[in-house]
Amino acid sequence: MKKRANNFPATGRSIENKRALNTSFASTSSAATPIISRETNWTDIIPAGQWANYRLAIESARNAGIRFLLGGGFGLAVYAGRWRNTKDIDLYIQPRDREAMIAALSNIGFTDYYDQKPYDPGWIYRSTKDSIIVDVIWSMANRRAEVDKEWFKYAPTAVIREETMQMVPVEELLWCKLYIMQRDHCDWTDAFNLIHATADQMDWDRLIERLGEDLPLLTAALTVYGWMCPGRASRLPASLRRRLHLAFPAGETADCRRERIKLLDSREWFAAFQPKNKNLEV
Repeated sequence: MKKRANNFPATGRSIENKRALNTSFASTSSAATPIISRETNWTDIIPAGQWANYRLAIESARNAGIRFLLGGGFGLAVYAGRWRNTKDIDLYIQPRDREAMIAALSNIGFTDYYDQKPYDPGWIYRSTKDSIIVDVIWSMANRRAEVDKEWFKYAPTAVIREETMQMVPVEELLWCKLYIMQRDHCDWTDAFNLIHATADQMDWDRLIERLGEDLPLLTAALTVYGWMCPGRASRLPASLRRRLHLAFPAGETADCRRERIKLLDSREWFAAFQPKNKNLEV
């Protein structure tokens, strides 16, 4: 990854300490056994036609020998247990595989979405077929970092509709979303969902290393999360709270304050409050 040096040493995990997910969380133990066992059915609400084309894209990458990681709405669903139908799928690859991946998708009938809606091709290739989109991503939109070997080193696996795939690590997924705060599109709702669902499994040291001098973004997100969910935030690691100088409201014991969550967006966006068979609205 091309990034700035930072002032925080990372403890990280060894490559053997990968997480295995079954459309949910995964263990950080070397045995890779789930630490949370719960029935999930969000995969059942993926429209069959959409999934057929997603699977074609996945198979084309495999047949071409291209390593990829699954992110976007599917990544969020795997970690948070709720899905949002964006009618697209995000496949993260290393920059060196960009042309090979474009060729693989073209060979199975996908075309460049640029002809329908222009986009910045410097970090993403958007392909389309039958009104669904396959996004191939090798860099952050702001060019802060590119996909590198470490993304794959820490990638957990998930089984979605009998397809076993590597996922964008939750640390990298949260890292990406912290930068997305545009006037017409903000990913901080996703960031809050990721924090809420995976705080106990997050490698905070590694995320801090990734952020480097951009660490205030994480401090800000965790401060807002502490206002939303004071009880849960108070159980964040004490070392993290000290390092980021986090101070949450005293005397508040509620895990999450529904009325505060609604103040940020009145739509149904907070995954923990939604049934598993219903799409997230944001």
